[in-house]
This record gives sequence, structure tokens and C-alpha cells, in this order.
Amino acid sequence: MSDKQQMLEVYLHEYEKLKEEQTQRIGFRDNMLYVTLGVFGGILSFALSGKTNYYALLVIPWVCLILGWTYLVNDEKISAIGRYIRYTLVNKIKELTGNADIESIFGWEIAHRSDTRRLRRKIEQLVIDEITFVLSGIVALLAFWFLAEQPPLAVNILCVVELVLLIILAVEIIIYADLGVGR
Repeated sequence: MSDKQQMLEVYLHEYEKLKEEQTQRIGFRDNMLYVTLGVFGGILSFALSGKTNYYALLVIPWVCLILGWTYLVNDEKISAIGRYIRYTLVNKIKELTGNADIESIFGWEIAHRSDTRRLRRKIEQLVIDEITFVLSGIVALLAFWFLAEQPPLAVNILCVVELVLLIILAVEIIIYADLGVGR
């Protein structure tokens, strides 16, 4: 086997491993939405079961922050793997094989990003992510402020901290949204 063939085998093996990691991360990321909704349901059922339980609403912003950040990090890694394949790995294979047609090497990695509805879908996903991980936390804070009677100053400060962190998460979700089309 020639050096070129060996390197091509290495690149193809790298591609397989990257796709495996990407697939695992996609499954994990997508399950984060279900976990988040389940946790919200559990907390809400407890918090709304009696006036003395309203403080449980303050757990929801932390759930939003922790699970939202975990969702975001995995989503970014999924996109990073795709970028690496589309730009770095494709170019390595192009150089090795002399194939000038980049789109013929791992064509799906480019094709699925080029359909006419991609931008609309990505914007819709961005809105869903913001609702799930940011708006729900803000609604929980508002519900607490309206339902709890005279919370102590320390609790109000905690609420402000949670609100600021949720806004930071909202900005990060927008920054990391992969709205690009094509390669």
C-alpha cells in the first residue's frame, strides 16, 4: 500500500470517527430538550402545589442555565465537527488525491446545508432554543416575583443574578447559531 493510500485510509477513518462523535452528540443534544421539559414539569408541579413552595420556581432558571449551556456546547461541537470535515478534512483529501471537485468529497456535508429551507429551519430552531432555555427561566422568575410575598433582599439579588445569566445565555445562543448556508 502506498503512502497516499495509507493517508487516505487514515483520513477516511478519521471521518468515520468524527461522524460517530457527531451522531452521539446530536442524540445527546436533542435529548436535552426532553430532559429540560421533564425537569420543568417536576419543579412546576411541586412549586405550584402550595404557597410555601413558590421558592422552587427559582430552581428553573438554574436548570435553564445548566441544561441550556450543555445543549449549546454540544450543538457547537456538532457544528465544529461539520466545519472541520467541510474545510480541513476535505482539503486534505483533495490535496492527497488531486481531486479538484471539493463538492464530490463528502458531498452530503455540503449538500444538506444548501437546501432552500435551511435558513428558515435554523431560525425556527434558534427561537425554540431561546424559548426553552431562556424565556422559560424568565417566566419562572416573573412568576416567583408575582406569587411570592415579600421575598428577602438576598432572594431578590439571586433573582437578578439569574436574570443576568439568562440574558447572557440568550446572547450566547444567538452567537453560536449556525445560520450559514452552503459550505
